[in-house]
Amino acid sequence: LMRRRRHTSTPAPGVDKRLPSSGGAYRLAFYLARLWNYGYAPQRQADPGPPAGADARPASSLEMLKEEKQMSQTPRNKMLTRMEEVRAQVAERDELIEIIAIALLTRKNVFILGDTGQAKSAVINLFRAGITGTNQFERLMSKQTDEEALFGRLDLSSLIPGGVPEEVLEKDQHYQELRRKLETELQTGGPNSASQLADLTAEMEQYRKALAELHSGEPRIITKGKLPDSHIVFLDEIFKASDGILNALLTALNERRYTNEGKTIHIPTISFFSASNEIPNFANPEEKILKPLYDRFELKVVTEYVEDRDARLTILKQKQAAQGTAQNPSAVISLAELQAMQDEVLQVRVPDQVNELMDDVLCGLRGKGIHISDRKYFNYAPIAQAKAWLSGRDTVEPSDLTTLCAYLWTAPEERTIIQSTLERMCNDPLKDRLDTILAEAVEGYQEFTDTADAPAARRIGKLRDEFMS
Repeated sequence: LMRRRRHTSTPAPGVDKRLPSSGGAYRLAFYLARLWNYGYAPQRQADPGPPAGADARPASSLEMLKEEKQMSQTPRNKMLTRMEEVRAQVAERDELIEIIAIALLTRKNVFILGDTGQAKSAVINLFRAGITGTNQFERLMSKQTDEEALFGRLDLSSLIPGGVPEEVLEKDQHYQELRRKLETELQTGGPNSASQLADLTAEMEQYRKALAELHSGEPRIITKGKLPDSHIVFLDEIFKASDGILNALLTALNERRYTNEGKTIHIPTISFFSASNEIPNFANPEEKILKPLYDRFELKVVTEYVEDRDARLTILKQKQAAQGTAQNPSAVISLAELQAMQDEVLQVRVPDQVNELMDDVLCGLRGKGIHISDRKYFNYAPIAQAKAWLSGRDTVEPSDLTTLCAYLWTAPEERTIIQSTLERMCNDPLKDRLDTILAEAVEGYQEFTDTADAPAARRIGKLRDEFMS
C-alpha cells in the first residue's frame, strides 16, 4: 500500500495532501474491504460501538468465530481436553494420562505398577468417567473371585424344557410391551381390571410359549453388567486372581471373547486396565503361571509419589476445597466419538524411514541385552500413530517413537536403558548416526596406529574395507 501511495499523481490544488488520489483511494478502500472480510478489521480508538441490538462483528467475522468454535470440538481436541481435565486433578501423572489415552485410541491394555496411595486407580477412574455411552466394569480381584463374578452366570431357564432365556425376554420388544401394559394395569386398576389382567396374562403366556419353541434348550450366559457386556474394564490387583479363571482372563484380554458351555461370546471391551503395587516373581514356579497374563498388558507405566512440593500443595488445596462435593466431568467423549478417533488414528501414515529407525532401535536394544520379541516389533505402529495423532500430525515422526518406552519394557529396571536409547536415537536420529560413524572412525584409526609394524597396504586396506564398503 505504501508503494502504491508513493506512485500516485500529484493532488490538485485544494485537496488534502495527506490523502491519496482518487484512484489510490479506491484501491485503498478495496484492500481494506478485503482485509475486513478476512477478519483483520482496523483498530479504531474511541469507537462508540454498534447501535443497540446490532451485532458488533461483520457476518464474515461471525462465521470465522463459528468455524473456530467447531474446530475446537474436533475429535483430537476433545481427547486433549479430556486429558487436560484429568491432569488438573492429579499431580505428576502426565505419562499415565497419555498412555491411557493411547490405549483407548489403539484398543490396548494397560498395567500400572506403583506403591499404595499413588492415585493409580484414581487416574483410571477419572479418565473413564468422561467416556459416556459405554458400559464399564470394575472389580477388585482376589482368590475368592470366581468366573461368575466376572463373566456372568449360566441362565438355568435356558436349559429347562419350555423355558425362555432371560436375555431373549429382555430383548424382545413385543414381550416387553406386554409386560409394561400388565404393570400399568396392576398399578391403576379399574372396573374391568380383573378381565383385562386375565387377557394380558394369557397373551403373555401364549407369546412366551412361542418364544420357548424357538429358543428353549440353548445354553445362555447372563452377562448384563458383567465383563462380556462392557467397553472399559478395570480389574484391580489382577495377579491375585485364582488359577481357575486365568484361562478365561487370558482369552478375554488377548482375543476379546469368552466361551462357556460351548457358546462363545464376543467381548466389546476396548481396553482392560489393572493396577498393582507388585509384579509376580516369574522365577517362582507357583507364580510363573501369571507370566502370560502379565504379557497381555501391552502398555505398562510405573508411578512414584509426588516429588514437587508446589504440585503437592496444589492438589491438597483442591481436595480440601472440594471436600464432600462430587465433581462431574465437563469434557466428555461419547463411544461413537471414541470409535471415530480410533479410525482417524489408523489413517496416520508411517513412513519407511520411521520403520527403518524402529528396526535400528530394535537392534540397539537387543545389543544391550533388552529382550524385545518379534511380536512387539511388528505391532509397534499403532502406538506411534496415536502419539502423532495426539500431536496433531497425519504422519509419524521419529520423535513419536519415544513414547514406546511404555510398550517395550518388561522389567521395571529396563525403563532407563530403553528411554535413553529412544531419546538418543529418535529425537535426533541424524546426529546419532553421525556419532556412530565418528566412533567407528576413531576406533578404526586407533587400530590403524596400533598396528604400526604391519605392512602399510594391509593397514590401509582394512580402513578402506571398513568405510568404503
